[in-house]
Amino acid sequence: MTEKDFLPKAYTALPAEGKVTWKAPSNIALVKYWGKHPNQIPANPSISFTLDACATTTSVSFKKNSSKASQFSFDLYFEGKSKPDFKPKVNTFLERIEPYMPFLKEYQFTIETSNSFPHSSGIASSASGMAALALCLMDMERQMRSDMSQAEFNQKASFLARLGSGSACRSIEGDLIAWGRHAGIPKSSDLYGIKYPFEVNPVFKKYHDIILLVHKGQKQVSSTMGHNLMKGHPFAKERFQQAHQNLDRLRPILAQGALDDFIEVVESEALTLHAMMMTSAPYFILMKPDTLEIINKIWDFRSRAKTPVCFTLDAGANVHVLYPESTRQKVIQFIQDELVAHCENGQYICDRIGMGAKKITPKRE
Repeated sequence: MTEKDFLPKAYTALPAEGKVTWKAPSNIALVKYWGKHPNQIPANPSISFTLDACATTTSVSFKKNSSKASQFSFDLYFEGKSKPDFKPKVNTFLERIEPYMPFLKEYQFTIETSNSFPHSSGIASSASGMAALALCLMDMERQMRSDMSQAEFNQKASFLARLGSGSACRSIEGDLIAWGRHAGIPKSSDLYGIKYPFEVNPVFKKYHDIILLVHKGQKQVSSTMGHNLMKGHPFAKERFQQAHQNLDRLRPILAQGALDDFIEVVESEALTLHAMMMTSAPYFILMKPDTLEIINKIWDFRSRAKTPVCFTLDAGANVHVLYPESTRQKVIQFIQDELVAHCENGQYICDRIGMGAKKITPKRE
């Protein structure tokens, strides 16, 4: 498919007003996306676990204008408070998606959004936030087109979400989502995420993720800047090739439930992501001393307790601790005994693999 396939068909009617609400989860990449081309096209393919508890809930109220406006008209509220500093990013998103949703300037919008995780907790909310907003706007479009299938709805929602935040395209569905063209994954695309099409062992269907909040402050380098630093990076070609190779490696691993090999790929990917940051120009380090302490303690615990627990990292200092359902009590005890001391204010978030975004319908009185 190409971008042209997402241009809209004729609308039957534009609703006068209404309100839609969606809850979209965050996700954690196993094979990392780092580096991008214009229009949010990934430089390499990735695959992620969709999370469940870490999510953004967004409501969009809309009212049709008497005539089409010259610019987008919306009010934005985060956690119940007006958030003007969020508006430029949303406006940029609307500009990018307008060719695919030409009705946007026909309406006045009120966007209300909130996260299930603490604000400034160090959890990236752009994926869940942009996915939730894209789903709300797609819900509007579905009201204008009665012939839209669920598959078409999900695909276009992922396509639009990507234009707000690349990884947001992996937050529409679950539980394993691939994004980026890869020869070994049929129907994979740079334009949207797809459900992983191959066999997945039951052990990976009930995986858990505990997010250790090592540092909750603002990162000194934004993800956008970090992605851009892959242009001209001395190891970029090898890194992009490695991502393709690791996706191929994961196919038998995921099918067989080979936990030791899974751990090797996932931890290597996390460290490679940060190695790219440390060898770019300019170079930077987002890990903190406590990040390294946690990693070393996980390695030690895994060796002495013979427990298949591993870590992964996003572009930040926080550590995602991944483990299967069967080890849950043992791992939680280990975290409480040895790792909480390395978390800011002792904070961590318990999450697990989820099945994707959900529409929230208002309760009847």
